[in-house]
Amino acid sequence: MTATTVIHPPGPAAARTADEAPRAVPKGGDPSDRVFRGSARGAGAVVLLIMTLVGVFLGTRALEALTDAGPSFFTTSAWEPDSHNFGIAAVLTGTVLIGGVAILIALPLAVGTALYITEYAPRRLKPWLITLVDLMAAVPSVVYGLWGFFLLQPNVVGLSRWLTTYAGWFPLFAVDGDTPSDPLSPNTYYTSSTFIAGIVVALMVTPIACSVMREAFAQAPPGEREGAFALGATQWGVIRSVVLPFGKGGIIGGTMLGLGRALGETIAVYMIISPVFEVQPHILQNGANSVSALIALRYGSASQFGMSALMAAGLSLFVMTLIVNFIASSVVARSRSGAGADA
Repeated sequence: MTATTVIHPPGPAAARTADEAPRAVPKGGDPSDRVFRGSARGAGAVVLLIMTLVGVFLGTRALEALTDAGPSFFTTSAWEPDSHNFGIAAVLTGTVLIGGVAILIALPLAVGTALYITEYAPRRLKPWLITLVDLMAAVPSVVYGLWGFFLLQPNVVGLSRWLTTYAGWFPLFAVDGDTPSDPLSPNTYYTSSTFIAGIVVALMVTPIACSVMREAFAQAPPGEREGAFALGATQWGVIRSVVLPFGKGGIIGGTMLGLGRALGETIAVYMIISPVFEVQPHILQNGANSVSALIALRYGSASQFGMSALMAAGLSLFVMTLIVNFIASSVVARSRSGAGADA
């Protein structure tokens, strides 16, 4: 009988050669990782420091005016700081109304554009459309202001008059002192209004909102898209059941980021509106105002105390915009994580 030799497979220790030994990981991480981590933390700290310094600067310069005005600073419409009769009730109302009109117009434009680019546009056309939309954000504010004043305003008066004629029963669309059915009624009742300024600002904030929404829609789970198509859904059915629910956070976040930009817009609004220092709730009527336009209007001729009052107005706008942007950032962060949808 021939003896049989059984060869056992080598154990883990015998099979592991020197080349296969586990690589030692430095305790503090790779040097490049440490440099990048430190740079990122430093950049974040610098941004927070700058924001804090801006707030401290505005608060310090505004302290004199805020102490003098007290709580009436938020309830007074007039702006006569040298007579100690000033407040931001009128300009703050105008700021919110212009921002509201802008967002109501920009929201459907941004959603529709983002959906077309991500869902319907041909592949070769997509990069061009993305570039064109992003370039809209690079157009200077003064160009939008010139366009709104010389081209948009004369052509939108008819729409304003039509809205007043058929929806004037609603307070926002009412125009004091005008009879819209009278063909001899002058157009000056409808020029330099909150509505016209809001349209111009809407076109300025649409690229910002569209960019956030486009990124959210593009990250919709492919598995859910394909599953919906497999069940017989149409393109619109997939958008309604998959893309829009997944991108809901992006829609909200993009809208609020656009609102933050709309609240602080200065030059375009300043070139279009006719400043009034009273609470003006009629968006189609001549006369409007905003905090940023007030600062641009009165900065050059302000006294020392008047400058403190302007700083107080700027501080209020700074805080309001900061709150809006913080809320928007939190919503956008949740949308990027795919909350509400299974990957």
